[in-house]
Amino acid sequence: MDNCIFCKISKKDIPSKIIYEDEDIFVFHDINPAAEVHFLLIPKLHITNMLELNDTHQILMGKMIILANKLANEYGLSNGYKTQINTGKNGGQEVYHLHIHVFGNK
Repeated sequence: MDNCIFCKISKKDIPSKIIYEDEDIFVFHDINPAAEVHFLLIPKLHITNMLELNDTHQILMGKMIILANKLANEYGLSNGYKTQINTGKNGGQEVYHLHIHVFGNK
């Protein structure tokens, strides 16, 4: 998507504090953190939100969840952390590109 801010961030057209990147996933620190540790995982593939997911996204979503756990542990959240995925207007979604918030140490 040409005006999707998260697509621009994953393409490095907009700077971010990168944590991790591979061919499918881009992870960066939240610009307005809600906790001491707060980062976002996004698929490089533009998916608007959870409502667009189907069977073809199973591997990608599984990879994102496993990576969220790995990075949470690397960032010292081994005693627990919160994940959040807002979906659609009624779900509080503000940026319409699927993303997983990971935060902890409030």
